[in-house]
Amino acid sequence: MSRSSSGFVAGLTAAALAVVGFLAYQASANAPALPVKAKPSTSASAEASTPPKGKGKAGSTAVPADSGTGVRVVYSLSAKRVWLVGEAGRPVTTFEVMPSTVSPEPGSYKVTSRTGKTTGSDGVPVEHVVRFANVDSVPVGFSAAVDGSVPTPDPGRKTGGIRMAQRGGDAMWRFATINSKVVVVP
Repeated sequence: MSRSSSGFVAGLTAAALAVVGFLAYQASANAPALPVKAKPSTSASAEASTPPKGKGKAGSTAVPADSGTGVRVVYSLSAKRVWLVGEAGRPVTTFEVMPSTVSPEPGSYKVTSRTGKTTGSDGVPVEHVVRFANVDSVPVGFSAAVDGSVPTPDPGRKTGGIRMAQRGGDAMWRFATINSKVVVVP
């Protein structure tokens, strides 16, 4: 092989690897949700492994009874809590969240986009962004601050980031892929 053809082959190989890497990333971002195994937690407020089903009142870890059926993410506005509900209505995990200043109306939604890392509308670096609604041109979704904080949003700014601790963000990222069902309850 001549010197110029070996350079050409090396260039083609590098381009092919770049394309395969890009396609692998795209596939992982749009892959269907896999069951998430809950890990025992030492903090009941951060996660509960298998909470009972019930009304989902503030302070309760019970899945809201009016949250539908099947595999879904349930977000309770009043309880400030999320449940990742698996097969047969069994919760995989639950955790507290900090609502944003802009909230979606109660109802059923689907995950429309996901972003691994970005800067939130409040200027905070975030990861595991899972968007499911748009309210008055403000995208609404779940995210975890990279620094691990769960700050109270500035009431003077319109933000749609529903923040959670990093463990919740990790679980949400694995569970809620594109087109996953999200149910918002009062």
